[in-house]
Amino acid sequence: MPTSRELTRVAVLSDIHGVLPALEAVLAEPEVAAADRVVLTGDITAGPQPAEVLDLLRAQGERVLWVAGNADRELVEYRRGRRSEIPDPIGPFAAAALRDDQVEFLETLPTTLTLTVRGLGPVLFCHATPRDDEEVVLVDSRPARWAEVFEGLDEEVRTVVCGHTHMPYVRLAHGRLVVNPGSVGMPYGRPGAHWCLLGPGTDLRVTPYDVPAAVARLVAECAYPGIAEWADLHLHARVTDSQALEAFGPRDGRA
Repeated sequence: MPTSRELTRVAVLSDIHGVLPALEAVLAEPEVAAADRVVLTGDITAGPQPAEVLDLLRAQGERVLWVAGNADRELVEYRRGRRSEIPDPIGPFAAAALRDDQVEFLETLPTTLTLTVRGLGPVLFCHATPRDDEEVVLVDSRPARWAEVFEGLDEEVRTVVCGHTHMPYVRLAHGRLVVNPGSVGMPYGRPGAHWCLLGPGTDLRVTPYDVPAAVARLVAECAYPGIAEWADLHLHARVTDSQALEAFGPRDGRA
């Protein structure tokens, strides 16, 4: 059930993927600094600077609320010896870069969080879907797919905020508002650090920052062998939204 206190403004940051310059740019936004809470909807650490990103976020104190993503779970499982590989090539590097205390922290994170937000009522935050941290739903997923992923969800929840697919959208599905803030660190479709402001409506935002300087910084500060190519691909958003939708589409069960 949601917290009893109604929040006026909530900033939502998803899919930071260990990109410190993008996170710093978003945290510097006045409306993020002024928000009642900052909610992280997963995939916080799987990227070039996981330890630095975690340290910065934890330094924000109790105003930051956390939800784990599938990539965060995979890093923990890898470090705990519960898996021998990670699908994302940078995953093993990110897992090794985390301190023991950070792995322990990530292991405690919930998979969902529900808050009451002014104008929206009870809002459920998750990474992929309310029931699974790596299911795929998209802006054009069919109504039957949304019915599947909403099954068992509390009727009071009329807004669901999810991440995972790195593309921002707002849509209605079976009377519920679905919000995806896009990705802070690995956007598809257009560069910039994407996030969302909730209360009393939904406001999709993108924070521009100096991408070439950020790429150069990652190359200088990160020891991942393929960091130059990784940073160029993801910070410049060279994966288009059309390419991402084509790749993700079969995973939402469409015919």
